[in-house]
Amino acid sequence: MTEYTDHHAPEGLRTRGTVVVVPGRGETRATYARFGRRLAADAYRVRVIDAPAVGTADAPESSAALGRRLAEAVEGAAGEDGPVRPLVLVGADAGAVAIAAFLALVASTEGTDAGRPDAVVLAGLPGRAATAPGTWEAELDVRTSCPAHRSTLTQDPRVSRGSLGDALPDALLAAAHDTEADVPALLLVGDADPLADRDALARTAKSLPRARLSVVRGAHHDVLNDLQHRSVAAEVVLFLEALRDGLMPVVTVESSAW
Repeated sequence: MTEYTDHHAPEGLRTRGTVVVVPGRGETRATYARFGRRLAADAYRVRVIDAPAVGTADAPESSAALGRRLAEAVEGAAGEDGPVRPLVLVGADAGAVAIAAFLALVASTEGTDAGRPDAVVLAGLPGRAATAPGTWEAELDVRTSCPAHRSTLTQDPRVSRGSLGDALPDALLAAAHDTEADVPALLLVGDADPLADRDALARTAKSLPRARLSVVRGAHHDVLNDLQHRSVAAEVVLFLEALRDGLMPVVTVESSAW
């Protein structure tokens, strides 16, 4: 079985960038098939890797290990001239925590630039005190209200049920929420996510030099895959397109009747 799942831009279109997706607790590469296809349809090269095994490792060790895996994933997705830029890391739940902690390691360690992205998307960052219920139905209710996504999770035999109840190491969570990453960041959170610490996310976003915090109305913890997945994917694509133009918004609203 391949180590990655790839989604390619439509034939005949020039690839606009490279996106590496890092799943969260309990999730598999198949969890992000819909998200990957949607970004690929907009001519982005998307590669989904396996979820990080955060375990009880401290932040530097887990971050370094993730960095090596990201570097391998990027190298494999690159052409003769390297990966198509911008290179963007997208993480959900523990994947977002691991990416943020990896960026903190990069910022604090000279020469640690393997897999260094041009930007990141951090979706569903859990709070330090986040806990999830134990039954599968209760976990699904925390994750999503999207029938298609609930079915995808339930029918995937590789999904690790109950994983949202696994505690993330304090060192990783601290590194994520206190990150000083200097790359552009899009933080995504559902306003119905019981695992999120909205105040902490707001502080994190405000502490970063180039960060945008987008709150998705009605979305739960799996904000990339909830009922609002089309709007969320559109928000990610707008972020990707803005990166290609020096973070200048592609569309600005000058007048609105809303």
